[in-house]
Amino acid sequence: MDIHTVCVCGAGTMGSGIAQLAATAGYHTVLYEVNEPILANAKQKISGGLQKLVDKQKITPSDKENILQRMVYTADIQQCTADILIEAIIEKPEAKILLFNQLAEINSAQTVFASNTSALSLTHIAQQIIHPERVIGLHFFNPAPVMKLVEVVSTPFTNDSTRNTTIALAKNLGKQPVVCKDAPGFIVNRVARPFYIEALRLAEEGVASFETIDTLLESKGFKMGPFKLMDLIGNDINYAVSCSVYEQLNQPQRLKPSRLQKEKVDQNQLGKKTGKGYYTYQ
Repeated sequence: MDIHTVCVCGAGTMGSGIAQLAATAGYHTVLYEVNEPILANAKQKISGGLQKLVDKQKITPSDKENILQRMVYTADIQQCTADILIEAIIEKPEAKILLFNQLAEINSAQTVFASNTSALSLTHIAQQIIHPERVIGLHFFNPAPVMKLVEVVSTPFTNDSTRNTTIALAKNLGKQPVVCKDAPGFIVNRVARPFYIEALRLAEEGVASFETIDTLLESKGFKMGPFKLMDLIGNDINYAVSCSVYEQLNQPQRLKPSRLQKEKVDQNQLGKKTGKGYYTYQ
């Protein structure tokens, strides 16, 4: 199916990044968010991000205006009609299921329902959607306009048309799609759990500080150490993924979520977005 219109639901960091990406690629883009202050902030952030690209001479002022003209910001779900719907809302399956079923009532029988979930079971979500064959995972990485990789995650219900349409969209967005089946953590978050959890264990046991662990791993070729990366992603999101993978794999001891990270979440020290996490940000 040809994609002309993209609707992104959720105007947080990930959702606004995906929306900017879609509009930049030439798609008419709707960004939906029930919280109007968050929506207003996303609008300002996208405009500011595009202006930085103008300042760096990566796009022209005319390009910026054309991108912004392709975007619609709304808190009205009735405006959420598109060829593909990408949800980037809270990581709770019941919220995603409710949203997709609401959207199914106002969209066509061909609309694709894509979830940006990091680790929730897409099969569980799809089972409770009106058209499970049109549900698929489209997992972007932060920041969405920059990171090239996306995971395209199929469930046992996903049909070929949905899969092929989603892969084509990812390529048109300038991304490298990696196709996989629904499984706990998919590929990247499954592989990444030991990277985060073992680093947290070392810190919990007092073996080394956050800074030392980050510095050592960065000196060995990692672009960013685990604590800096968790602060960038958001400790709430990272902890939620760890808990999800741990539960879905029947609680293996080696993947038990960290007490230290839970404390950060409980204290709202979520990283860059709150100004404090493992590090302090201005």
